[in-house]
Amino acid sequence: MEFVQAKEIMDKKLGDWKIMALASCVDNYPMVRNVSCVFYNDKIYFKTDKNFRKTQQLYQNPRVAMCFNGVQVEGEALVKGLVVDEPGRVFEKKYKEFLWQSYNAYSHVDSEILIEVTPKFVEIWDEDENRNAFQLFIDFDTQEVTYKPYD
Repeated sequence: MEFVQAKEIMDKKLGDWKIMALASCVDNYPMVRNVSCVFYNDKIYFKTDKNFRKTQQLYQNPRVAMCFNGVQVEGEALVKGLVVDEPGRVFEKKYKEFLWQSYNAYSHVDSEILIEVTPKFVEIWDEDENRNAFQLFIDFDTQEVTYKPYD
């Protein structure tokens, strides 16, 4: 399987937005919590308060893992600054479209920052049209894909 085809499978499974589990770790102390994500520019974006513990962890260790329904993303998080300062305010528009209640409740807080996650390695658990299970491993740095039937 080619990289582009594997990435299309990932994109289809994730869609435009999802609530994903975000794992981070500092000083051998792991944490996991849900974050509301939108996807564009081949990256994962979410917002959070700049004062939260997860934000402090991301400053110290930007390596994260995220998961939703059989798609595990390992990547690197980058704090982009205030949500309202993003050029073109793309995140804000998409967040408002897909996650209206959260947008309406929290997006006007001046401590809300934008986090951008660049995928490095993705593992997908899925099944084909005949319900045969498989794993798909996507390396974004090398653009190599491994397809592994699972029995």
